[in-house]
Amino acid sequence: MKLRAVVLTISDSRSAGQAEDRGGPAILEQLPALDAIAVHREIVPDEVERIRATAGAWINRCDVILATGGTGIALRDVTPEALAPLIERALPGFGELMRVAHADKNPLSIVSRSGAGVSGRTLIVWMPGKPTAVTECLTLLAPAIRHACRILRGDTSHPDPA
Repeated sequence: MKLRAVVLTISDSRSAGQAEDRGGPAILEQLPALDAIAVHREIVPDEVERIRATAGAWINRCDVILATGGTGIALRDVTPEALAPLIERALPGFGELMRVAHADKNPLSIVSRSGAGVSGRTLIVWMPGKPTAVTECLTLLAPAIRHACRILRGDTSHPDPA
């Protein structure tokens, strides 16, 4: 059974139609590698309450919420603050891997506040907004995302990672 994914792009300019959303389509391109299908896609402005409400509405209604954008340190980058109150179990390894794996190519990757956690039976992952970063992050995280979602669905076996 395919994972049910919600794809969120978080950006003021993209939600206002002032710039093209390229992060969301980058996530959509990676869904086959996750054995997932998109059940919802939305572009949300960098507003804590809007982000939280949008993601919160999908908890326990999908397997994974994949968000792109708003993970930097600009004043309007509020994705981690918006999603943190929804998280019941943090998964710090996701953010650590996203930052460290790219540090050799982009030393500024350590400024990213990407991360992940679990809310109910839903995995929530927030990534940078750059499409290349999204692709690279999801390539790295695919085995862990599939595993986490399988566990959250109730399959607690631990097969060899693939």
